[in-house]
Amino acid sequence: MVTRIRAGLLAGGRGVGLSTSAMAVGIFLFTLTVVSIALIPVGVGVFTTPAVLDAVRVYANRRRALAREWLGMEIAVPYRPLPREQRAGALGTAERCRLLLKDPATWRDLEWLFVDMTAGGLVAALAPALLLYSVWGTVLAAGVWKPIDEAGGGLWFTFLHITSQSTANLAAVLGIAYAVLGLWVNPALIRANFAMSRSLLSPTREQALALRVERLTETRHDAVDTSAAELRRIERDLHDGAQARLVAVGMSLGTVEALIEKDPAQAKALLARARESSAEALTELRDLVRGIHPPVLAERGLGDAVRALALRLPVPVEVDVQLPAGRADAPVESAAYFAVSEVLTNAVKHAGADRIWVDLSYADDRGALRVTVTDDGRGGARVGGGSGLSGLERRLGTFDGVLAVSSPVGGPTMVTMEIPCVLS
Repeated sequence: MVTRIRAGLLAGGRGVGLSTSAMAVGIFLFTLTVVSIALIPVGVGVFTTPAVLDAVRVYANRRRALAREWLGMEIAVPYRPLPREQRAGALGTAERCRLLLKDPATWRDLEWLFVDMTAGGLVAALAPALLLYSVWGTVLAAGVWKPIDEAGGGLWFTFLHITSQSTANLAAVLGIAYAVLGLWVNPALIRANFAMSRSLLSPTREQALALRVERLTETRHDAVDTSAAELRRIERDLHDGAQARLVAVGMSLGTVEALIEKDPAQAKALLARARESSAEALTELRDLVRGIHPPVLAERGLGDAVRALALRLPVPVEVDVQLPAGRADAPVESAAYFAVSEVLTNAVKHAGADRIWVDLSYADDRGALRVTVTDDGRGGARVGGGSGLSGLERRLGTFDGVLAVSSPVGGPTMVTMEIPCVLS
């Protein structure tokens, strides 16, 4: 009973916020958007519309966040990603305006604004109204009905005409019934409000397919670029490292052949240097192979590979592995391993962390490998602007993975990665 009362009162308070937001912010943004779009033919709207639509998207995303926070209801984001030139700020305002207006999600946002400020606002307002109206019934029964009736009458409490103390008492009883009803149905009313939002803010089937195709196209390009860059790195490391040392060994052996009879001591010294060079070349080749796919990852799995990685860092790292039996596909494990490696390197080099925590787990409900890296560094990390985290996000996107960063200035920093996969 206490839980029901608390939930009903909480839903009533949330209804006040939702209805106020719908009537104030929603109406303002809807009107501003319609006016701005109407002014496009005269040129003014070309400059105002992108900013207004950005504000609408911020407002819609805030409603998505509330749905997730209050009800655990996920509302997917349907917006088409802007071209890389636009994200870099290279495209003009007119082109940005055109791209936003071509996105079907823009027009669905406008539909949602209209529905939210009418039906949605009414449903949300009903939650607090049931509770507050019950208070009015009690106030009438306390004697307030009499001066109102003497001043002109015509006082009604829903279907009750208040003309006497007995009818005022009936209003109080009816008000209590409204309060009980409110405590019972208010959570459902708030859920109904968010259900309306989800029906319009979620992507349609066509939008979901289009977004999927665009994401696959982008991640394919990223995968090709990443592979090409990795091949160039391997070629450069081979050319500048092991290959150069092996060439030097060959030259030394050629010199040894010429000196072995004339100057055996010098030939012996050259052989020793050639042996050292061959050992160094072998070490560099092993490091290069380890950088492509660490042997410990292939032999013992992701958990032990991350533990081995943590042991090589100059700061204390706590690794907590909660993985069920079975392993993900080799490409997924490799992507997760190098993602953790990059995040740990950033924490040591850029965040100045004194301690790092790594948690590896598998989310059965979502079928995803989940990795969380937390450090006590200076914070301020963010995705975007060409940072290493942006590249990491693109590489994880190749596997439909996601990256989330929480890094307030002053720390701590928490980087969470999820990669969909099936353990076998």
